[in-house]
Amino acid sequence: MKTITKLFATTLTAFAILTSTNLKAQTMGATESTTRESGMAFKIGAGVNYGIFPDRSEMDYGYGADVKLQYDLSPFVAVTASGGYTRLKWKGSPLKFEFIPLLGGVRVFPIERMYLATELGSGLAIKEGANMNFIYTGGLGYEWKNGLDLGVKYEGYVNNSASDLYFMKTGQFNLRLAYNFKL
Repeated sequence: MKTITKLFATTLTAFAILTSTNLKAQTMGATESTTRESGMAFKIGAGVNYGIFPDRSEMDYGYGADVKLQYDLSPFVAVTASGGYTRLKWKGSPLKFEFIPLLGGVRVFPIERMYLATELGSGLAIKEGANMNFIYTGGLGYEWKNGLDLGVKYEGYVNNSASDLYFMKTGQFNLRLAYNFKL
């Protein structure tokens, strides 16, 4: 658990340093507007992710790739939909659990380009007889103007007890690096 805490703290510190270099003082005025694009824009992003599990989990680590569609409703709120591939590795075993996560969510931008995100969805198990019922996430990230997107999140899993690869509840601390393209 100490290793996870150190890694998570290091990631958050690096993220805070990167984002704080872009913060500027803003004045309130009727003629000034946000520099983030106006809303109603589509983006598609391709990303890779890597996660580690808490010590109490029967899982060791996970990795994957995803494609995320983002629709900006306004400069401050966007809805997302994503799908991809995830592989989780059991501790002390060569077994791996593979699934296709299908998620929908919301991103809120309280500070220009910095977002808070949450997603809910389901995972489609690749191995026959394995079931994934529910996936939930919560995290934060930053989108650069050039399209780079860096995020950290907690991704929790609740599995179906009827599955032959059964784990009731577990979750990972996940780092995602992506690139977004405007459509």
